Amino acid sequence: MRLFINIDHVATVREARRTDEPDPVRAAVLAELGGADGITVHLREDRRHIQDRDVRLLAETIRTPMNLELAAIDEIVEIACELRPHQATLVPERREEVTTEGGLDLSGAAALERLRPVVDRLRAEGVRTSLFIDPEERAIEASAALGVEAVELHTGEFAHARGSAAVEQVERLRRAAVAGRAHGLDVHAGHGLTYENVQPVAAIAELEELNIGHSVVSRAVLVGMERAVAEMAAIVRRARGRAP
Repeated sequence: MRLFINIDHVATVREARRTDEPDPVRAAVLAELGGADGITVHLREDRRHIQDRDVRLLAETIRTPMNLELAAIDEIVEIACELRPHQATLVPERREEVTTEGGLDLSGAAALERLRPVVDRLRAEGVRTSLFIDPEERAIEASAALGVEAVELHTGEFAHARGSAAVEQVERLRRAAVAGRAHGLDVHAGHGLTYENVQPVAAIAELEELNIGHSVVSRAVLVGMERAVAEMAAIVRRARGRAP
């Protein structure tokens, strides 16, 4: 299980004052020191948090792989092709949303044909490509048909569920992960995962990677980034039956 830390909300704090701190690049280095296996950033079309300069500096600075989240927008795709991160994860994006609200719409031929040239372009540049999807069989099948290497399962519904509903959502994620592996895809997961709820998701054997951001950045405000990442990494390791 790899743990990628999303540092978007370090930039959110910075952009609240339009200043130069806190620096997401420094936060990424501390996350690596805390045990992060990779760094995730989402370069949004409206540049509400991460900026172009951040992504360029991260590409030059971090020692772990970078997962660049992006919408299928020509301008952002061009940046991804130029920088060639380890992985590009295509996500849905709406200006009015506070955060990503669900997986990509892969229903219908039109949706697939809109994504196909983007996937093909990224793969031609040697960029490993993933799709952020809802944990549904049809989305898995559509992703495999597009020829991507991986999918990231949206865990938002699990994060908002309680009691038996949460148990059902874990099983839904597990079934989707099994289906993804059966289709030859690497399977990741993320969105809304916290120190309190991550363990049952991390325990799903078919999952290979978690992307966690807001909860870790929130914890880092109180204890520092390196410690916050180390604490999350320890929970994930325990869930996989590994000693801290």
